[in-house]
Amino acid sequence: MTPFTRHVKLIVGVFFGLAVCANGAQAPQHIDVKQLSTTVEDVVVPLPNEIFGALNKLGPVNWKEHVRSDKGPNFTERPRIALLLGTVIADGFIAVQAEDAPTVKEIGQRVLTLAKGIGVGNSITPHAKAIIDGADKRKWENVRQELDRTQNSVQQAMNEVHDEKLSQLVSLGGWLRGTEVLTSVVNEHFSADGAELLHQPDLLSYFQTRLQAMPEFNLPIIHQIQDALVEVKPLIDVGDRRIPAASVKKVNEITTRLGHGIVVRD
Repeated sequence: MTPFTRHVKLIVGVFFGLAVCANGAQAPQHIDVKQLSTTVEDVVVPLPNEIFGALNKLGPVNWKEHVRSDKGPNFTERPRIALLLGTVIADGFIAVQAEDAPTVKEIGQRVLTLAKGIGVGNSITPHAKAIIDGADKRKWENVRQELDRTQNSVQQAMNEVHDEKLSQLVSLGGWLRGTEVLTSVVNEHFSADGAELLHQPDLLSYFQTRLQAMPEFNLPIIHQIQDALVEVKPLIDVGDRRIPAASVKKVNEITTRLGHGIVVRD
């Protein structure tokens, strides 16, 4: 596993693996992201089980409220497809947590269609079929595993054909959608410790750096994301201070706006 793929896998686990917060793990008295993390390429990446065990104390979550049914149009620009694919995979995890079988099955098919649009459909076909089959049988843990494997297969297939930048956009799309849902959950059950989960300025800087290295992707949505990350940075890069409720709400507004922008045509 390459460092970047490992980095992405952990991001996916954090922001897509929302289901683990229902496992009932004992939450700590205070959340210190650096104590619940690993470091990859000098970027602090929270570990999913610990993070969402901590989230568990915020209260029960009605995941059905967070299921999104917007499919998005059939884009032809590969960067747009990559961003959308990341958000759709994230939506798959959310739909699994809500145990929404029809939506999970739709997402399985949508993932396959989008993967074909960026030339990696062959790698995704068995996972898409397994996702649909698992949803039919209500085997949610199997579906979670296949979604995780789907992400890994997409990353590996694109890296093998030297489409690393598209691979990074898949990751970014998922991170934005996951952050949108995470901030929504924290906003509904606000606590300073829950807000601390957003204290990841290095991770945000990582994406900013990657976007700056993509001048050939001259698309409005890419520029919108770049501008938005500049807005988000001071909201979560607070040093030793706590992230206030107003900042969580603002990050949610920004990521919600971007999420809408990713799934609609410019």
